[in-house]
Amino acid sequence: MIFSWLRERRRRSLRSGPFPEPWREALEQNVRDYRDLGQDEQATVRRYVQVFAAEKHWEGCGGLTITDEVRVTIAAQVGILVLGLGDQYFDHVLSILIYPAAYVAPGAATSSGAGVAEADSARLGEAWYRGPVVLSWTDVLAGGRRRTHGNVVYHEFAHQLDMLNGRNVDGTPPLETAQQDRRWLEVTDEEFRRLTHECAHGRHTLIDCYGATNRAEFFAVITETFLTRPHAMQELHPELYAILSEVYRQDPARRSTARR
Repeated sequence: MIFSWLRERRRRSLRSGPFPEPWREALEQNVRDYRDLGQDEQATVRRYVQVFAAEKHWEGCGGLTITDEVRVTIAAQVGILVLGLGDQYFDHVLSILIYPAAYVAPGAATSSGAGVAEADSARLGEAWYRGPVVLSWTDVLAGGRRRTHGNVVYHEFAHQLDMLNGRNVDGTPPLETAQQDRRWLEVTDEEFRRLTHECAHGRHTLIDCYGATNRAEFFAVITETFLTRPHAMQELHPELYAILSEVYRQDPARRSTARR
């Protein structure tokens, strides 16, 4: 109880402080989705960045030097992911490790138990139960600047949302009601089967075929698509878009249209 009170008091202090101009410039330059937000939403993301950047242990790997630009660029994308979820700071994630680019890690991919390591040995990111999250800075920038349809920050922190239910990474984030749980399973089961079928036959899909690997990767990949290609998802997968909008409590298609 006392610890929670002290933590919230510290967070209020961090959120009330001035937002450095170089940080704002990093947001504008490196986080394309930030520019689609309304003014109030941008302010919410900035306040989130002030807390997230301060609370996590940031470690550069493979010669990468951690700078404010690195912290702010990553923290802002996490903030956009959880924009509608209140004060979700991923308290169980203590450390964020960043490599300069894709890195080689030994061992097979894991999608249950302790966490999720992406399948290829040359990895863009990993997410582990109670941390750390591991990211490639090159790919963080590519996703943040929309040079690719993928977004490694959204992907790995979607895995962390999945893990909030416990160590079993099953592609189901925390849901509010039994009705929402039934609807989630109904929609995602059908969409997962559809993706698996389309990918097995070599057909073009909006949702990356990596999502057909298992249910954990499916959730992470549809989260990326929901946030980076919302109009296309709303058109081609309307029920999936609707349930994701309900779960994340945000409507990226609406806001990106409004900002055009």
